[in-house]
Amino acid sequence: MSDIEPTVVDRPEQPYAFIRRSVRMDAFGLIADRLGELIGWLDGHGVPFAGAPFFRFNTVDMAAESEVEAGIPIAALPAPEGDIQIGTLPAGRYATVLHTGHPDTLFGVITAFRAWADREGLVWDMKEIDGAERWGCRLESYLTDPRVEPDMNKWQIELSFRLADTPGTSAPAA
Repeated sequence: MSDIEPTVVDRPEQPYAFIRRSVRMDAFGLIADRLGELIGWLDGHGVPFAGAPFFRFNTVDMAAESEVEAGIPIAALPAPEGDIQIGTLPAGRYATVLHTGHPDTLFGVITAFRAWADREGLVWDMKEIDGAERWGCRLESYLTDPRVEPDMNKWQIELSFRLADTPGTSAPAA
């Protein structure tokens, strides 16, 4: 996976709608399957999308449950309802990389992405607590519409991991 080409970008804060759930990685479908529900709810409430659907990993624990959100950037702020909540993705510097391929191949991409950041001297907005990674903002955005391209091997997925604030700026709350 040495053929990745990450970049660092500045992003403004972004409102989003989401459904949150704690899941084991081998049961990721429990949260992934909720994206359709979220899309339908937003459409039904006339809320315009402001970007591609994503998964936000608040915690990552490969041996236990991870806290994950199925989310969509939005251009209007509806009232939350039931499991559907409204939040804001934090502004900041993000390392990003674009992957074309099946979502099941992301583990190797993430490993190479993290190795790249280490070589570049970049520090993630992440702390390890009791064996789990707690992320300031770690996104996996699905740029390909599966209704247009059903072959998951051709999907484009963007990883965007927030970088720690530079010295002299305030860090986000953990």
